[in-house]
Amino acid sequence: MNWGKAIVLTFIVFAGFIGTMVVQMSREKIDLVRDDYYQDEIAYQQHIEKVSNARQFDADTFIQAKTAQKQIQLTLPNNLTTGTLVLYCPADRRQDVRQALTKATPAVSNISMQNRPKGVWRAQLSWSDGQRDFYTERELLLP
Repeated sequence: MNWGKAIVLTFIVFAGFIGTMVVQMSREKIDLVRDDYYQDEIAYQQHIEKVSNARQFDADTFIQAKTAQKQIQLTLPNNLTTGTLVLYCPADRRQDVRQALTKATPAVSNISMQNRPKGVWRAQLSWSDGQRDFYTERELLLP
């Protein structure tokens, strides 16, 4: 076999490989993760704005773990009109705690974690001052 035939044969094999790949890729079904991805992106942008709004506060002071008493101390922001506190347990979703917050909620409250499992908890606090929404999240370790 001479060089000319080897070059032509290499091009034919390469073209066959590319053709095979194009056919296989065109048959691949590509679905979007969600049909309403645009609405999800808008909601996620709103979430980013909530987190950005909450950065003006020292969010670590809102949620603190009192490990000796097995309690979580919640200090509500002064501008709260409505809100929600979610204590999320990654190990067992049945242990999750959801608490609605209003102006009538005491400014400082302690949430007992005596009957809750030890480990990592994620406290998610979202609130509104009537004009803007806020969101902060903190990971807590309960011994």
